[in-house]
Amino acid sequence: MMKRERLVRMAFAALIGLIMAAVIAWMTIRHDQRQAAGVATNVAPASIGGPFTLTTHDGRVVADTDFQGKYRLVFFGFTFCPDICPTELQTIAQAMDLMGEGGADVQPLFITIDPARDTAPVLAEYVALFHPKVIGLTGTAEQIAAVAKEYRVYYARPQGEPDPTQYLMDHSTFSYLMAPDGSFVTVFARGTTPEQMVEAIATHRSRGR
Repeated sequence: MMKRERLVRMAFAALIGLIMAAVIAWMTIRHDQRQAAGVATNVAPASIGGPFTLTTHDGRVVADTDFQGKYRLVFFGFTFCPDICPTELQTIAQAMDLMGEGGADVQPLFITIDPARDTAPVLAEYVALFHPKVIGLTGTAEQIAAVAKEYRVYYARPQGEPDPTQYLMDHSTFSYLMAPDGSFVTVFARGTTPEQMVEAIATHRSRGR
């Protein structure tokens, strides 16, 4: 019974993710079409991202403005995640390796959706497994809920798990590319390759934005 409920929750999370991806893609395409036609607009292609205050894996309190001037590769997940989170973080790490010194202005951020377990020390051990530039971010439950809302991230702790310390989290699986000024550039769906991430950053640079 528990396995069936888990499968239902996973299917629901996947459905939410597909809907979000479709909406973001449509809004981004419309924005690009307007720019190509020379239509001025003050509306962002998608209302993704915003101000936050969180704690890094080494205990520093930071705000979104501390990353001004850098591209941000943002992924939301949790350290107890058995497969998706490590896979996506490995993809980001490989993208960083591909860019080499050319990625000096790119900052990968891993924001936990499980602050109850993902304290700064736990995050420090976890992000060290992937790439030295990855910064893990945690905070209070309220702070995490706020930044997740800014990024339109779905996450939920399943109810009725037999072990309250070994639960998994349902969550959307997008990686977000944010521009040096903090504006939204694009979203990467699960399965995006490191090469595609690098290409997206290079394309945005070439536009001179």
